[in-house]
Amino acid sequence: MAAPGDKWYDNLQEKVVINGKTYSFYCDHACIHCFICHENAPENFETSPEREDHSRVFKQPENEEELQLCMDALEGCPVEAIGCDGHMSKDVKHERE
Repeated sequence: MAAPGDKWYDNLQEKVVINGKTYSFYCDHACIHCFICHENAPENFETSPEREDHSRVFKQPENEEELQLCMDALEGCPVEAIGCDGHMSKDVKHERE
């Protein structure tokens, strides 16, 4: 499971509210730069431009479609390096949330 204390410094550190729920996605130091997040959510994840050895969140989701793609990336990460802070709802639970 991704650790908030191990976030890469170059993730976009903002929170977004979609349907009344708060989200803030990030990649942590467990990232092996496998590109699965890029494939699932290319509008939100990219290679770190400074180091080129890990992925990062460069844009938080702006709508339900992007949110679902980011959740797909989180659930598909083979090393559980993607996390999401802020969402505290008990209504919908996603794997590793």
